[in-house]
Amino acid sequence: MTDTLIGLVGQYSPSGNEEGAVRFLVERMQALGYDRAFRDEAGNAVGVIGSGYRQIVLLGHIDTVPGEIPVRVEDGILYGRGAVDAKGPLACFTDAAAACGAVEGWQLVVIGAVEEERDSKGAFFAVNQYKPDYAIIGEPNRWDRTALGYKGTAWAEIKIRQGMDHTASGGTTASESGVIVWQSIKTFSDAYNTDKTRVFDQLQPSLHEFNSGHNDFEQWAKMRVGVRLPPAFSPEEWYVKLEEMAVGAEVVRLGVPLAAFTCDKNTRLVRAVLAGIRGEGGTPAFVYKTGTADLNVVAPVWGCPALVYGPGDSALDHTPDERIELGEYEKAVRVLTSALKKLTEE
Repeated sequence: MTDTLIGLVGQYSPSGNEEGAVRFLVERMQALGYDRAFRDEAGNAVGVIGSGYRQIVLLGHIDTVPGEIPVRVEDGILYGRGAVDAKGPLACFTDAAAACGAVEGWQLVVIGAVEEERDSKGAFFAVNQYKPDYAIIGEPNRWDRTALGYKGTAWAEIKIRQGMDHTASGGTTASESGVIVWQSIKTFSDAYNTDKTRVFDQLQPSLHEFNSGHNDFEQWAKMRVGVRLPPAFSPEEWYVKLEEMAVGAEVVRLGVPLAAFTCDKNTRLVRAVLAGIRGEGGTPAFVYKTGTADLNVVAPVWGCPALVYGPGDSALDHTPDERIELGEYEKAVRVLTSALKKLTEE
């Protein structure tokens, strides 16, 4: 049952260099009996089982962050970049769909999306290609938990420019103005978070870069600021507030902002996964994550019942000790296989 996982982790695939992993997964899907397996126009690996008019899409990502880790299995534990984030969930999808097999009236679509760790290129392409009845997104949350919410995100560059002053003039430098802006962002966020007990409901700004310099006549400071957004705070609201706090500075929006997304807990999809977890002797739990995932890209557009599932400990994401227990992986495959069979009984 673990051949898909070990083989996929063995294909080092940092964002932008997923070709080998995509080729492996397409060939693996073919070997597992998928009706169709191919590389789509965005570079995603796609496998299809069945030809029914109803559709379940299982969307994982095949890319990883950089940092190659020697792939090895020791004492039932697989070590390697992507073992957790998120080739574990993607391989789980691949094996579970194959185990479920074709069901009359249904189509199972497994997607290994590219560049999730960058700008979700693969998901942004896939969102316009499918209209699923159910969507399962692959991220690690352990075999006995399912995630129902991910926070939004927005990025900006703040530029401050002003004329040169003599250091004895007592004026505020561009760098000092930048520090004041950052302090304003922190003060506002701390005040907003005062009555929010869950981190999921809080604003989480972060300062990623701060550069400054000058020429003969001008001084400047530049900051790159990110934020994790709760459901109650949209990206547009954040940018408006950022411009208010950075008076006199230029605020440049970066990338594609994503709003937070929360899945409906009371759906046939959720019940099917919970039943699968109980069937393996687990006590299911829900989690709401402070990160952002491809869920935020596809779920608002597809508008169908959705959730996030996948084996692995997310605390090991992006770390040099990334690893997954093969026993946990096998349980997750059985959980998902059971859930897919229940869903396709409709």
